[in-house]
Amino acid sequence: MNERSTTNFLLLIMVIPLVFYILHILSFIFIPLFFSMFIALLFLPLMRWLQRKKLPTTLSILTIVALITTIIYAGSLLIKISFNEIMSADSDFFEVAKHKLLALVSSVEEFLGIERLANESFISHYVDSANLVGNIAPTLEVVSGTITTTLMTVFFVVLFLAGSINFQDVMHTVLFKQKYSSVKTFRKIEKDIIKFIWVKFVISFLTGVGFTLACLAFDVSFPVFWGMFAFLINFVQMVGSIVSVILLSLFAMVELDPTGTLLFFILIIIGVQVLMGSILEPIFLGKTFSINVITVLVMLMLWGFIWGVPGLVMAIPITVFVKIVLEQFPGTQVIAQLLSGE
Repeated sequence: MNERSTTNFLLLIMVIPLVFYILHILSFIFIPLFFSMFIALLFLPLMRWLQRKKLPTTLSILTIVALITTIIYAGSLLIKISFNEIMSADSDFFEVAKHKLLALVSSVEEFLGIERLANESFISHYVDSANLVGNIAPTLEVVSGTITTTLMTVFFVVLFLAGSINFQDVMHTVLFKQKYSSVKTFRKIEKDIIKFIWVKFVISFLTGVGFTLACLAFDVSFPVFWGMFAFLINFVQMVGSIVSVILLSLFAMVELDPTGTLLFFILIIIGVQVLMGSILEPIFLGKTFSINVITVLVMLMLWGFIWGVPGLVMAIPITVFVKIVLEQFPGTQVIAQLLSGE
């Protein structure tokens, strides 16, 4: 019996890296599949409500697709406003920004002991202009990949909503022997994931509004852009909030004098992130989503390595999903407790 347990444990150690390797190799399928699964979970309650109202399945799906399209259109309008902000900026602003950026880079170079040639510019030293043409092909590849991923995500969302891919039945077949257990676990996953996504959306939205108001109050350029940036990057747990504060602080140095005003501005945007991410978000989510900080960092690195930026965005929802499944089995409840830090 002990030999059998040891064999199963060794097989498990061999299978897990293989699974991650397959997820990495077939990322063009699994990224839109997982994205669509989380999107479908958001709208499944609405889908069931429309069907209880005797609305045909086709019309129900079209209604949800129209709702998603409206949300995307509203987001594109905000992006357009942000782009117009940048394009309408005075040329003198970019000149001042260039000089202050060069001064900052020179200070960093002096501190690190980096030397440039006397007549060598910052751009020629750090940017190889010969590679600019070569960067066009990777850019086009990223654009085409994004379009393909978006279309596949829409396709999978429709399949999930129509019931062609029944995630509950998949769980019953693969994980659970009893139908009741699969239904109970699926409902919990659906409820918790929906709660997490909506709380994250609201917190990110309020963070973006806070950044925009701070920029308006201190007369920092591009307030809508910085609000949109903070909103989007805040979906990357922990890392996003740090990146948004650092980048906006560096940008504020261009327009604000390095006095108490700049320091006060930085303290305000830090306060917004702390209030939203460290106080309100844990309160709204409660103990259900208490995940160890070490677990969050490990999962961000793991899924970021496997899937890149999409992996960073989906790392925590996937962790919540895994944690809920592990809680259903006595043998894996210890692992679930380790993930939550209990």
